[in-house]
Parts: sequence; structure tokens; C-alpha cells
Amino acid sequence: MRRLKNLSLLILSICQAAICLGTPLPGRTPGDSSARGSAAPPDTQVIPLPFEVVITAPRMSVPLRETATAASIVSRDALLSLPRGASMDEAMMFVPGVKVDNQSDGERVHMSIRGQGILTETGIRSIKVLLDGLPVNDPSGFAPDLFDVDYSSLERIEVLRGPATSYYGGGGAGGILNIITQSSPPTPLSGDVVTTAGSNNYWKGFGQFGGDVNDVNYRVSLSRTTGDGYRVHTHFWENNMYAKATYTPAPNFQVTPILSWSNTYHENPEGLTLQQYMTDPKLPNDDAVPYNEHMQMDRTTAGFTGTWRMVENQEFRFDAYVKHSTYTEANNAAFDHQLLTAPGGSIQYTLTSGTPADRLRNRAGVGVDLQWQTNDEHLNPNDYSAEGPGILARQRITQRGAGVFLLDQLGIGADWTVSGSLRYDAIRNELADQMITDSTDNSGSADFSNVTGRVGLTYSPSQTTTLYAGWGAGFIPPSTEELGTNPNGYGGFNEGLKAATSSSFEAGVRGGVMRVLDYDVDAFYMTTTNDFDRYRVPNRGNGEEGTFYRNVGASRRYGLEVSGHCEPASRVGIQLAYTYSHFQYVLGAPIQILMDDPADIRYIQNGNWLPNSPEHQLALSVSYEPVPELSLSINSLTLGKSYIDGANIESEAAPGYTLFGASVAWQWHLGAISGVLTIQGRNLGDTKYIAFTEPDSGGNSYQPGAGREIMGGLRIHL
Repeated sequence: MRRLKNLSLLILSICQAAICLGTPLPGRTPGDSSARGSAAPPDTQVIPLPFEVVITAPRMSVPLRETATAASIVSRDALLSLPRGASMDEAMMFVPGVKVDNQSDGERVHMSIRGQGILTETGIRSIKVLLDGLPVNDPSGFAPDLFDVDYSSLERIEVLRGPATSYYGGGGAGGILNIITQSSPPTPLSGDVVTTAGSNNYWKGFGQFGGDVNDVNYRVSLSRTTGDGYRVHTHFWENNMYAKATYTPAPNFQVTPILSWSNTYHENPEGLTLQQYMTDPKLPNDDAVPYNEHMQMDRTTAGFTGTWRMVENQEFRFDAYVKHSTYTEANNAAFDHQLLTAPGGSIQYTLTSGTPADRLRNRAGVGVDLQWQTNDEHLNPNDYSAEGPGILARQRITQRGAGVFLLDQLGIGADWTVSGSLRYDAIRNELADQMITDSTDNSGSADFSNVTGRVGLTYSPSQTTTLYAGWGAGFIPPSTEELGTNPNGYGGFNEGLKAATSSSFEAGVRGGVMRVLDYDVDAFYMTTTNDFDRYRVPNRGNGEEGTFYRNVGASRRYGLEVSGHCEPASRVGIQLAYTYSHFQYVLGAPIQILMDDPADIRYIQNGNWLPNSPEHQLALSVSYEPVPELSLSINSLTLGKSYIDGANIESEAAPGYTLFGASVAWQWHLGAISGVLTIQGRNLGDTKYIAFTEPDSGGNSYQPGAGREIMGGLRIHL
């Protein structure tokens, strides 16, 4: 740990707490076709001064200099050059404050921002995820996966860290992930073909075509991804189709129909005991193969987004969508089958007063979000990878979410901006048990509602520096996964769960120095009441264990986030992202953790660290371009130790680690055809490490990370 702290201080002193927003240099906007063939590797993201960036995640188009929250942007160049282009953990490597745990080497991940949602077993909670303006989250705020995201087709990812509940409801308690796909260049027809292959039988094929014809800009993409993963029983495949067409019949009106389809299969190796990990990290859990633990999802989304400017200073934004999904997951006890239908929509009115030259300028918005979801679910016994006779549970879960919000952004002179937002959310969950007997009826309901707000202030004392500060309230209702796992038996709600609430302060500074150094440094302090804990029940009365959730009092979290990019010499770039996280429980009395071994008595104590929360996280890269067509880089990723549960037993802690990587990218042209050839390596030292941990009553808490991986890729632009 001392070495890690010294390394962090050294890098901070070299780069003077620099930021990397991951967007192109001035004059090269994210949508500029001139950047399409860039040879920049994924860890080398050239950027503009922060003031030239406009983000849309706060439900308004806001210049970054007027954004009173920590924000990062992952650029198109970075996304096109990811080693595999298959998962969010690659894309978030240089975004501080974000932790992504990759469960199956594909896009089945869980993700947290500032520790919010860090104990979710599958999917993403406490982060609002938007894909081209349409929400990925369900009415409870839970995003089950990111299967619809194809990184080869993305324009950029905006990441806002800190409570955003007053923008988007319960799904935004930790922040916002605003994912924007590419639009086609202004030509009648163009296309891209991408193929990537490498270690562990990984292969991805991607193709897209589109153009700009009359009033329509359209794009269609298709991809197929397969791989065996690093461990036994981690085979996966994903098919993805995405189409959108932006129709602009008049300067004041625009509508974008969107259609997507994804079909995904992931085997699940589960976690290992420490003994199994030390013997062979590639091993699966003892139950994974005999029970063929896996998941499969098939989902279709159809919807549209639009903008109508009634007059110059008044605007309506609107969207509507419907998702249809079939989901199957096999664990060591049951096959869980779900049929989900989820419609929704939103409308927002915005009024702008004043011009950029006026001393007072104001933008005010009001709107409503509506979401529904119906889930027809049944569970069959898992008879050693085959569905056994009988039904364990059959139920219908219906959910409704409604949110009303107010937004305001006031500009004062050339240097000051005051912003605020206020929102009321009401979430209704109902469960109808369809296997009612004389002795059991698991039907029930759960309602959650709250009012949240946020205020922020920015001050720009010069054209290259902005100071910002803000306070926000978070509202975290139990997610679909948490509420739908009943510790008292198969079927029914976990009716003991309460919504968690949080209060967070943050302050920071962002800016640049002579276009050589760009930086963002922020600190935060957050308290959460009724925080969630994930635990295991060793025996549910039928010999099977289960994973469940409960409220455990409160937690206190504070930390420091630093990101930066500097160019100390011509054609040399240095980039970093550093996170210091101090996440501890605040409890009135110890809480016992149930273990399979009755003699193993352990407790969550006041002041103990939250599980799976390393104190330090650092990503660093150095790049060099000997000629304009060739780029070379080396990178490293370092994480400190983390505990497997709230008892913080040192002998069970996952040790810290450092991974090294490198990449070579060559840009080529052949007449009207251009492309990029890349060779990249991850974990080149073949380090044995634990990627993340999760609480487990039997000690199966360790998820090994992949060993050395080499990937080669070719992108052709037509």
C-alpha cells in the first residue's frame, strides 16, 4: 500500500493533477469525420480546453465550464481503439471514481460510481444509463445489463459522477452514463468494417453503413462477438443490431426513430474459495459446470426521440419507447424464466431567456418521466443442467414509475453560473402470486417515493480555469433484483427492504495550461442511510443457498478524483486517472454475517470498510508517435486491496495488483479507403490477481482476472 501511495503522489506531482476528458483537440469535434481513421490507442485521448465541450447528460445542452459536477467524456477515438471493444470496463479505464466488475469477459458487468451500487450481484443500480436518450434502467432504477451497447458504433460516453436523482430519479443516485452512438458523415453512403481476434478464442466482427440523404441521416450496424473467456465455463456470444435515422424536415423540428436488437449468452463460472484460487484461478465453482450455470437474453427496443423548437427560445424534448425481452438464468437451484415488456416516455419543456452577451441568462425546464414494466416469471428446478419437473414459483411483477422535475440554470456575468433541480418520484411495485395455496400466498406490493434536489455553482476566474461546487440528495429504491429475491422462500418480494437516501457534497477545479496540460480534480463527501448490504443464506430449508439484500444502517464515503492529460514534449502524451476512496460503515450495533460454517462467527462493525472497495485506483499511460501514421503506448492499471465482506478479515482480503499493457496502431490509406491496424496486449506480465470480490457464505468470494491477452484488430472505412 505504501508503494501505491508513493506512486500516486509521484504521478500527481508530474502531471500536476491533470484531467483527461477523452475528446479531440480544438478544431476536431467528436463528430468530425477527420478523426475516424485516427491511430490513437485507447489510452491516448487528446482533448480540448474544457470550455469547448458541451454535454447533454444534465437534460440540457450545457458547456462543461458551466457544469457544477465532476464530469468526464470518453471520446470516439478512444472507443474505436479499445482492445476488444466488448465491455464497459475497457471504456471506463481512464474515468476516475468508476469501478466496473466484468463477470464473464463480455458485457455482463456490474458497475459503481463512488461506491453506489458496488454490492449489486448482476446489472447496474444507482447509475442512470441512457442510450441515445432512451433509458436502459427499469422503473426501479435498475439497469439489468449493457447488451445493447456496441462500442464500435459509439460517438462518445458522458459520465457525470455524483447524485443525479433530481435529474432522472432513483436510478441516478450515483451518477449518469450518457451513451451516444455515431451519426453518419454528410455523404450519401459510407461504411465501416471491423474485425478483432485474439486470446481465449475471442473474435468480433462488426459492420455498419449509413449516409445523409435529403433530410435524413441514417445508420445501421450489425455485430457478432464470441469468446471462451479466461476461465473454464466462461464461453459467451453476443449478436447486436442497431439502427437509427434522424429526420429533420425543418430547422426547428427533428425526430430520430431507433430500433435495436440484442441476443446474448454467457456461461457463469461463479466465484472461487481462496484455496481454489491459489490452486488454479481458471477453475470454475464446483456447481457451475454440473448445473450449467448461464444466462441468455433476447431483447428488442423500438422508440424515438425528438426536439421541437416552437420559437427561438422555447423547446420541447420528447421520447417514447417499448422494450420486449426474454430472459433465462440457470443457477445451482433453478432455471429462472422471465418475459418482460417495458414501455415508457418523457416530455420536457425548456424556456431560454437572455443572450450570451447579457449579464443575466437563464434556462428553465419542466418535465415528466413515465415508465412501466410487466414481468411474467416462473422458476423450474435445475436438475443438473436440465429443467426438472414441477414449478418452484410463478408470478407476475408489475412496476410503475413516475417522476416530475424542474431544472434551472442561471448565468451571471461572464464568470458565474448557478444551477438547481428538484424532482418528485413515485415508484409502485406489485407482485401477483400465480401459485396460491391454502398455506402460501406470496402476493404483495411495495411503494417508494421521495423528493430530491440539487444545487450547484461554477466560477471561472479565467478563460482556462473553472471552480465548481455542489450538493445533491440521492434516492435509492430497492432495485428489481434486490426486491425480487425473497429470503423466506421462492417467489414473493423481500418486503423488509427500505429505500436508501444519501446526501453528497463535492467541490473541484478543472482547466488547462497553455494547451499542454488539462486537469480535473474534485473531492466529495457522502452519507447514506439505510444502505444496502448483500448477503448469503447458507440453507433456505431445501439444501440450497441464496443471495439476498438487506438494509444495514448507514455509510460514510469521501474521496478524491483526479484525471489528466499532458504533453510534455512533441508527440508525447501522458494520461492518468486516480481515485482515492474511503468508504466505511456507520453502525449503532454490530451486524452478524451468516456463514455456512456455524463456528465462523463474524460481524460488520462500525468503522469497517465496505466490501469490494479498494482505497486506491490508478490508471496511467504514456504514448509516443514517431511518425503521424504510427502510435506506440504503454499503460498500467493499479488497484489496492479490498475486503470480501463487512467483517474486514485481513487474511481473506484480496491483495492489490498492477497490470501492464501496450499497444501499436498504424493508420493507412489506399486510395479512397482508409483504416487502422492495431496490436494490443493486456496484463503482459501474466499477473495472477483477483479482479473483484463478492460476499458469499461459503467463501466462494473471489473472481479471478484474466491472464496475458493479445488482441489484433483491423478497421476499414469505405
